Amino acid sequence: MTAQPISGALQLAARLKELRESKFAGVRITQRALGKVLGREKTLSAPLISSWEKGAAVPTKRWVAAYATFFATSRSVEGGLFRLLRDEELDSEERAARDALHRELSKLRNEALRSADAHVLDLRRALGGSWHFADGGPVRIVNGEVPESQRNPEATPTHPTLTYGKLYSYSNVDALFELHGHIRAANPRSDVRVLKDIEVKPDDLSAHLVVLGGIDWNPLTERLQNDRRLATPVRQKSTGKDPAKAYFEVKSGDDVFVYRPELSDDRELLSDVGHFLRTPSPYNRRRTLTLCNGLFSLGTYGVVRTLTDARFRDRNEEFLRDRFSEGNTFSVLMRIDVVQSNEVVTPDWNDPATRLHEWPEVSNL
Repeated sequence: MTAQPISGALQLAARLKELRESKFAGVRITQRALGKVLGREKTLSAPLISSWEKGAAVPTKRWVAAYATFFATSRSVEGGLFRLLRDEELDSEERAARDALHRELSKLRNEALRSADAHVLDLRRALGGSWHFADGGPVRIVNGEVPESQRNPEATPTHPTLTYGKLYSYSNVDALFELHGHIRAANPRSDVRVLKDIEVKPDDLSAHLVVLGGIDWNPLTERLQNDRRLATPVRQKSTGKDPAKAYFEVKSGDDVFVYRPELSDDRELLSDVGHFLRTPSPYNRRRTLTLCNGLFSLGTYGVVRTLTDARFRDRNEEFLRDRFSEGNTFSVLMRIDVVQSNEVVTPDWNDPATRLHEWPEVSNL
């Protein structure tokens, strides 16, 4: 049998791991220690180094250059103290070694980015990120439905003046419009469909499920948050009448924390609370379940924008990779600011004030 060629990404990954583990005989360099010395003033996380060594991501040109400098000379680990020498500190022999290693790693990096099977393109530049489903499986976006009592019954296809549209009965239309286009673009060959809860068939539950909206108008959200297979401690609570009185409840041991929206004295929404949950689907463990939920529709829209807004999605993706790299189940409860009555400010998960609760909770970070 002919051996399959190793992808450029895996060749680069193997070389980076070899450098860390074997370059300096007798010196143990952990991923955490390497991340600290390469990043200098901005430490690179151990999970990020691990992703490069597994071929799950490709380092940028900046970090390839840092690798070349660090591993060009034994002075980088002299005396058991790790440091990244500056260019003016290197002698001519060390500069030559650095340049040769830099050319080698740069060539491997370019091959990784060009290779046809490189599903590991630098995620900071990829459109999909968390919304790209690499298995190519079907995706079902399940939205809530506006109750008939809150719709205009006269808006029919034949009405002479009232505009009719099927989306008129969908809740969270802004979030749906934003997310559907993004998922289609990130998964151009996948079967992506939008459904209301009442339209969901058993076969749909085996797809990648993306559930929009809260428990009042999306029954699937309520069913999922009460499913014991989803161990998240976050629960939405609502009277079903006034969203201003709704809240999220988080149980941590014997403690219960409550997070509510903030309204002005004249009942304008100042900030909402939103929940993002990603976990293997309880209906098909090979597929995912993603919940995007706010107490108000603006909150749901804000949750969606965290990973679709071109200004913020890269940094939020990086936060997810660094914070939750050890598992495939994670939850972020967040504050979503609203300005000018109805304009959502996209949450930045790197701001601790934005994150109200994270799960699993921080252990050794």
